[in-house]
Amino acid sequence: MKKFSPEVFRTSLMGENMAVICGSSGNKFVFFNEDKLVTSWWPSSIKKITFSPSLFGCPSSKDLMKPSIVIHEFLKPEAIKHYVGIMDMMAGKHIDMYWTSNINKEVKVYPLSKKYTFALSCRLFMNIEDPEFVDKISDGFDPRDNVQKEIVEIVRTRKKELTEKGDTAGDHDLVSQMLIKSNENINMITTRINGMILASHETTSTAITFVLRFLAEFPDVYDAVLKEQMEIAKSKGPEELLNWNDIQKMKYSWNVARESLRLLPPGFGTFREALNDFTYAGFTVPKGWKYFPDPEKFDPSRFEGQGPPPFAFVPFGGGPHMCPGKEYARVEILAFRYNVVTRFKLEIVNPKEKIMYNPAPMPENGLAIRLHPHQM
Repeated sequence: MKKFSPEVFRTSLMGENMAVICGSSGNKFVFFNEDKLVTSWWPSSIKKITFSPSLFGCPSSKDLMKPSIVIHEFLKPEAIKHYVGIMDMMAGKHIDMYWTSNINKEVKVYPLSKKYTFALSCRLFMNIEDPEFVDKISDGFDPRDNVQKEIVEIVRTRKKELTEKGDTAGDHDLVSQMLIKSNENINMITTRINGMILASHETTSTAITFVLRFLAEFPDVYDAVLKEQMEIAKSKGPEELLNWNDIQKMKYSWNVARESLRLLPPGFGTFREALNDFTYAGFTVPKGWKYFPDPEKFDPSRFEGQGPPPFAFVPFGGGPHMCPGKEYARVEILAFRYNVVTRFKLEIVNPKEKIMYNPAPMPENGLAIRLHPHQM
């Protein structure tokens, strides 16, 4: 950035002319000019992964780049409250199956967190709980091929169930809600579910991985998180699951997660397309050019008190198209960490393990962690 400009510079990414707008002022400029100077846009490489083949290149596909009303309703805090117990239950079962059996041995956090987030997406988005089916599609996850076909079949089957049984079928998962409340066809619903799985699966598993890495790396931070989590655990009955009020009590735990997101954001930015020529920081962005705010320029201050200045910390974007999955991700991260921290102390096996970018950050060897169970 110093070679070009700390505010804006042009480059080429994914075969497209891009302008990279940086910093909190750049974020504010983008968010306040949504649908005025810029609009949502995805590179063709991303569309090929998420879009149903019949919709790729179709004019109506532009609507699919923005979350539908049904998705917003499904992910709003009032709805997320009802998923907290499911997230906690599934995190606990996951820890029992894949972590507890490895006490005093190594577990690789990154692949295991991906397994958990994928299973949770299948449960909440499609009401799929069969572990063998989930493993079958997650082990070779490729939205362009087998998963696309599986989701199409799930949507068709659910549509038939809803026709025969009414809107009680599917336990009000996202597929069922989209079939009941939207006028979109099977291919459009499949594309939306595909995108939701891809987004929630990749980004949240990356966030969980690095949150646990920082907890293992900084014992004082771990101790403070453990204290907060154990106070909640002691207030619960033997089989009682987390609820929305418990999540609200995890203030320091969420601050730690936000600091992790600031240092190692799972998303490298958001794409926009210029609707008309405009000028920013003395640089003219031609109509049709694309850019994304630089997430590496987040303010380094901690999140207590006033927190960072407006638009300096934007892991979920901002403006009218702010990521609707913010609360979903928050609860998913906190519920999973609750189940890990209240059971184990963590030790990094290789503190010098490199971080790779593809394009999201990931530990080179999966982040091996040694588990030390608490002595109760």
